[in-house]
Amino acid sequence: MRRIAFSLAIALAATSAAACHRDQGAAPAAAVETVTVDDLDRAIAAGQCQPVDANGDGTRQRMGVIPGATLLTDHETYALDQLPPDKAKPLVFYCANESCGASHVAAERARTAGYQHVRVLPAGIAGWVKAGKPVQKI
Repeated sequence: MRRIAFSLAIALAATSAAACHRDQGAAPAAAVETVTVDDLDRAIAAGQCQPVDANGDGTRQRMGVIPGATLLTDHETYALDQLPPDKAKPLVFYCANESCGASHVAAERARTAGYQHVRVLPAGIAGWVKAGKPVQKI
């Protein structure tokens, strides 16, 4: 019985080592940069970026949206023509809050499509509202 357990442990270790070895050659994706609520507020006021809302309709109706934000139809499969045609324009994606990953998914889609200045507001619309920033009601 010990021999079988030992053989199984060796096989599992070899499989794990092989899997790790395959991953070593793959370059990890760079994390999308983040901004704070105050940074985004200043950048919007200065006309230096375009906020992009990756929330669903329910969140938008409940919490509102950042004024002037581009509203994506879906955070995963939105049509790229929903974004500005200028791929050098800075974009800041946001969703509901720090527990929501929709903004990161949408931002990564934009980066993959060639947008050069893509960032995320981790605090999302909840952080924006909590900071007392203005919202547009839907």
